Amino acid sequence: MSMHSLVEPHFDSAALLTIDVQADTLDGGPLEIPGTSTALPRIASLCQAFRSAGLPIVHIVRLYLADGSNAEPVRKDLVTGPTPVLRPGTPGRLLAPGLAADPSAQLDDELLLSGRAQHLTDREIILYKPRWGAFFGTTLDDHLRDNHVDTVVVAGCNYPNCPRMSIYEACERDYRAVLVEDAVSGLYQRGRAEMINIGVTLCHADAVIASLIDTGSRNAKTAKDRRR
Repeated sequence: MSMHSLVEPHFDSAALLTIDVQADTLDGGPLEIPGTSTALPRIASLCQAFRSAGLPIVHIVRLYLADGSNAEPVRKDLVTGPTPVLRPGTPGRLLAPGLAADPSAQLDDELLLSGRAQHLTDREIILYKPRWGAFFGTTLDDHLRDNHVDTVVVAGCNYPNCPRMSIYEACERDYRAVLVEDAVSGLYQRGRAEMINIGVTLCHADAVIASLIDTGSRNAKTAKDRRR
């Protein structure tokens, strides 16, 4: 068995993780991350492709209380300032436009802050994370295992912080990992090398979508053959 076969993605058992793709991180927002608005159409396309394939989607979000009690120390001054940042009850903490199938989807702040998943559909959920990584202090790993996922496809905001940390956490748990280069903000050349070095597959959104379509076609053919 080659090393490549141990880390190559299995798109028929993959889940999409969108990381911190929320209104406040878009252009003009109080936590604006350059490149997030540019990546948003491709992130939305990935969401639609995963829905069409019937594969799990997990939207990972941050919520900062007004008193900063659940914020990282480095962000306490920011989130306790006069401008709300990803604050429960404000429009800025909502999923960015195009992510959810229902454009009117709201966040159940109380549910999310309690550590429970908010179900948008039976295959699409929202999870709140209390720190940089999507696995830390969350039920993400249990959710993925329950859905027989062995591959995570990561998109979102902002590579040096939350997407990178989430990918390292996924690899620590032996998930195969894909970083969608043109669907993540803040990616740089050394970051690409870091990901390749730990066995992460780098590709563009259109390649992921094509792989999902190809996987769906193969699965449909297999099912048809079994019925004969």
